[in-house]
Amino acid sequence: MIAAVAVLALVVVALLAGFALSRSAGLAAADTVAPTLQVTPPDPVRSYRAPVVLRGNAIDAVRVSIGEESVTPGPDGAFEISVPWAPAVEVVAADAAGNQSSSTVVTARTLPRMRAVHVTAHAWSHEGLREAVLDLAREGRIDTVQLDIKDEDGVVGYDSQVALARESGAVASIYDAPAALRQLHDLGLQVVGRIVAFRDPTVAAWAWHNGRPDWVVQNPSGQPYSSHYGPIAFTNVAHPDVRRYNIDLAVEAAQLGFDGIMYDYVRRPDGSLTSMHFAGLTGTPTDAVAGFLAESRYPVHLAGAHLSAAVYGIASTRPDEIAQDIPRMARNVDFVAPMLYPSHWNSGEYGVANPNAQPYDIILRSLQDFQKSTTGTGATVIPWLQDFSLGVTYGDAELRAQIDATRDAGIDSFFLWNAATRYHSGGIHPA
Repeated sequence: MIAAVAVLALVVVALLAGFALSRSAGLAAADTVAPTLQVTPPDPVRSYRAPVVLRGNAIDAVRVSIGEESVTPGPDGAFEISVPWAPAVEVVAADAAGNQSSSTVVTARTLPRMRAVHVTAHAWSHEGLREAVLDLAREGRIDTVQLDIKDEDGVVGYDSQVALARESGAVASIYDAPAALRQLHDLGLQVVGRIVAFRDPTVAAWAWHNGRPDWVVQNPSGQPYSSHYGPIAFTNVAHPDVRRYNIDLAVEAAQLGFDGIMYDYVRRPDGSLTSMHFAGLTGTPTDAVAGFLAESRYPVHLAGAHLSAAVYGIASTRPDEIAQDIPRMARNVDFVAPMLYPSHWNSGEYGVANPNAQPYDIILRSLQDFQKSTTGTGATVIPWLQDFSLGVTYGDAELRAQIDATRDAGIDSFFLWNAATRYHSGGIHPA
């Protein structure tokens, strides 16, 4: 009897040991190895509206995903997945057992060439001026139109639905933005919308008279800062509501189909800082300007447009005069657009004796300086050139000299300024 019990006990022990060994073997065989994931750096997109296409290999994976988008890799692990633009994306590869590998990929964008002319809202609504601009495009002399969204008077040129634009009386409905964009895009042109940011007499006056004095740049006595731009001309770059208004206009325009947004007057008023007060400012106006662009960048990109800032020609060497620190601004835009008009330089700038009479020399040398200032920022430089006469008569030859200097600086893009929207076509070589 004792022997039988002992035998039975040995059998039970053996069975338990076998079960334990088999369980141990099963656990050892469980798949705990994550897929091998390799992602090829994506090609730069030419538009923030274009999808980002990612390719690579995910060995042993059954699924590759980015957010809610997923694909099944091929037998060799190869995959291709397309997602809407984002500044960076996380690619996740998963196998049948649920093991995952991931890789964060930073996206890149390349700007198309932009040979552009400035067009005001009223000029676009004028058939003769509009057709002259369209003729430049039909002849291959330009590929981009810069069309005003909000001008120097604070007037919004189309039927904006931004609440503050309507409440302040800024909306003028001078032109039909969707129709204009459709016509320009049908000709294969890019459209860059210009927003005059902080010089805004319309909103400044409305704010001052409606209990919002902190929206306005003030003098030390608490009255609106007066300048040669008018008695109440500049809004407060430091005020979050003022900043949000300009960003809301930019996002709306991008969603309508503007390919780019360019802020102009993205600065403080010129003059002594001791004569100005910016309510709520922490840091300096220079900090506020750079911070505004940083705040603008992602929402504008997400809405589909590239972002740029028109800057003073002197800002490269004298950033504190109007709060435009070029390297800091450049880190938050796709390109900076220095206004290098030869008529605006003093004699001797960059070693040029008479800049207005030497358009090639002053453009080339100042551009080279801006290129140095933006090195390493990720931004490019596209200049504003002069197609108007001020002190020296400008025609085809003077315009061509500036474009040649731009080309010799290694830049194939430019914006031409004429406040009356009348351009010397003979100075622009067909591309």
